[in-house]
Amino acid sequence: MTDQQALRRRLKQLRRSLPTRQAIQAQNRVLHRLQRHTWFRRAQRVAGYVGSNGEIDPMPLLARVAGRNKRVYLPVLHPFREGRLWFCEWRPGDHLHPNRFGIAEPTRRGAHMRPARALDLVIVPMLGFDEACNRLGMGGGYYDRTFAFRLRPQRTRRPLLLGVAYEFQRVERLDPQRWDVALDAIVTERRLYRRPGI
Repeated sequence: MTDQQALRRRLKQLRRSLPTRQAIQAQNRVLHRLQRHTWFRRAQRVAGYVGSNGEIDPMPLLARVAGRNKRVYLPVLHPFREGRLWFCEWRPGDHLHPNRFGIAEPTRRGAHMRPARALDLVIVPMLGFDEACNRLGMGGGYYDRTFAFRLRPQRTRRPLLLGVAYEFQRVERLDPQRWDVALDAIVTERRLYRRPGI
């Protein structure tokens, strides 16, 4: 088992062991901070995700703002490019179904689909992070491949990548690989972390 696998296992266990009441309180504080963040307030096209397995779930906030000067998008497995995500517009009441990994995604397709570059802000899940806003995901690389265009020399700052996590998910230091895409900021129940230079 590699160090990253061991770290993922430990962080999953910590997240699972968080008492429900404490998790709800922390999530509410994270979503409150997120809603007040300038990037969130200014964004018109916001992508999030359906939380599972103890993740901070942004859906209560996204359901409140969908259609009110914001379009909300959820990730779907890219139909043609293996290992990448597209984003489908979502509105409260839209049907969701589990993809091959058991993750809920919208059933609408076609004109409702958008590439990552078309978004203003993406709320990103994670298992762990460090103060430099390096992210430890589940290990599949979907977010890194989807946002790899942000690593290019003329990289764009759009969309902004904003992670949400519990404070206990912060680790001392992650050693990012050349393909890892750092987040622009991370919101926890205690504070906001910003990537250096942002």
